[in-house]
Amino acid sequence: MTARTDDVAVTPGDVAAPTRTAGLTALTALAPLTWGTTYLVTTELLPPDRPLLSGAIRALPAGLVVLAFTRTLPRGDWWWRAALLGTLNIGAFFALLFVAAYRLPGGVAATLGAVQPLVIAGIAVVLLNERPTRWRLGWGVAGVAGVGLMVLRGHLGFDPVGVVAGLSGTAAMATGVVLTKRWGRPVGLLTFTGWQLTAGGLFLAPIALVVKGAPPPLDVSALAGYAWLGVAGTMVAYALWFQGVGRLPVAPTSFLPLLSPAMATALGWLVLDESLTPAQLAGFTLALVSIAAAQLTPRALGRARRAVR
Repeated sequence: MTARTDDVAVTPGDVAAPTRTAGLTALTALAPLTWGTTYLVTTELLPPDRPLLSGAIRALPAGLVVLAFTRTLPRGDWWWRAALLGTLNIGAFFALLFVAAYRLPGGVAATLGAVQPLVIAGIAVVLLNERPTRWRLGWGVAGVAGVGLMVLRGHLGFDPVGVVAGLSGTAAMATGVVLTKRWGRPVGLLTFTGWQLTAGGLFLAPIALVVKGAPPPLDVSALAGYAWLGVAGTMVAYALWFQGVGRLPVAPTSFLPLLSPAMATALGWLVLDESLTPAQLAGFTLALVSIAAAQLTPRALGRARRAVR
């Protein structure tokens, strides 16, 4: 006999299932944690004022290396599906994030990105027929508040174009996450990741050349920064992310990107000697609690309390 929870089917004999899910969630969480290093690497190592170039360098070489290694190209409908997913998850997301970052204070742009769990919940209703619970909607709002407390500082400017770009970038990646869940993947994880990285890089590269021209000369620090972002921050991180999106429930997984601004805030404090106000510490804690709570359900929490007693 099988009992169903809010997200997954669990058989009485499968006592290892929660452990496996927790392990997979932890691996998936490494992706947004790694993305959270982008701000530090960009400000300390990379050429200034080149975010689109950075996005293209992160995605395209990594994607081409993976394709050369796997030697597997899409077939049939997967040509346009891989192109669409790569554009949504990487290309358009990076480009729109660039527009938002240049037209809005960084804190405002990060807070707009934090609404992703709520956006995914709405898209999942249409494409996956998954209705969000009040529990996760409430923690989604709490997560946005937590990120806002972490990163919103001083005078705030709300440029309409920047706001639209920030929300559109969040919606692009949210749609990519839901479509990845709906379509699954027809090939191995590494090949699937390579398809999307290549598609996203091909989308970004011509835009970067048109907007800023040829790339400047790169010193050792810049090469080291791009190597970190390309290998750890893109190739490895997106492989872990796509694996988690494909195997975990979409609602709790959508909260994990909140770890990215949390990591950026922690690194700013640890490495750049940035001070943290009590409000920022409260926001940091609230964001982490929201992520943890979204991985559970009230029913699961009730069972955990009874087990402790």
